[in-house]
Amino acid sequence: MTELLLLLAGLLGGALNTLAGGGSFIVFPALLAVGVPPVLANASNTFAALPGYISGAIGLWKQMVAQKHLFLPYGIVSVVFGYLGAELLLRVSDAQFSLVVPWLMLFAVVLFAFGGQINALVAARAGTSRGAKALGAVLLYVLLAGVSVYGGFFNAGLGVLLLAFLTLAGIANIHAANGLKLYMSSLIALVAVIRFAIAGSIDWYHGTIALLGVTTGAYVAARLSTRIPTGIIRTLVIVYGVGLTVYFFWQTYAA
Repeated sequence: MTELLLLLAGLLGGALNTLAGGGSFIVFPALLAVGVPPVLANASNTFAALPGYISGAIGLWKQMVAQKHLFLPYGIVSVVFGYLGAELLLRVSDAQFSLVVPWLMLFAVVLFAFGGQINALVAARAGTSRGAKALGAVLLYVLLAGVSVYGGFFNAGLGVLLLAFLTLAGIANIHAANGLKLYMSSLIALVAVIRFAIAGSIDWYHGTIALLGVTTGAYVAARLSTRIPTGIIRTLVIVYGVGLTVYFFWQTYAA
């Protein structure tokens, strides 16, 4: 039953990531439900999500190659600060991490629910101030550093934060922005997974089952994506995410 639960969670999570995002809302709680300790569950969730990031970045390579001058600087910041986020996770106990999980889930659900509005607001401001010139390159890199730390520490909601950053940075082409988002997500997740592996903080058995489900679900959903209304899926994910967040708050602070 444990293996079946993780496989189904992975299938659903991978499909959601392809269709609307929010797969971590399925996979991370499933890992917790089968008894994986919180820190290991979070690290294993990042491990399960990694192949999807890499395959997505490869798929959008032609769209983002025009921005190849950003690969090195953005890549360096993503790797360095993604590592710091992973290091931060390894320095908290399961009990300490459990206390912040409800807040991280709440933050991720808000990002997921209002990501479109957040990016539209950022785009409007960037359109008048020309993004990087107004904020300054230093402030943009500070923002990317903060987003990378968050991604290394807790993966859910990372895509929305990276898209907001890229909008501020003046990347107007949505396909190029999505490609760069997946490129940086891949690097952040990769360096985090390497650090987690060195520390022995990945549950390889349960994480691999989830990974197989995520990869399969993402592929199947990609083939069926034109037949499934994304708006309905997003609404269901938001309702589920809110319920899950309320449950985590109740379990942590009221139970």
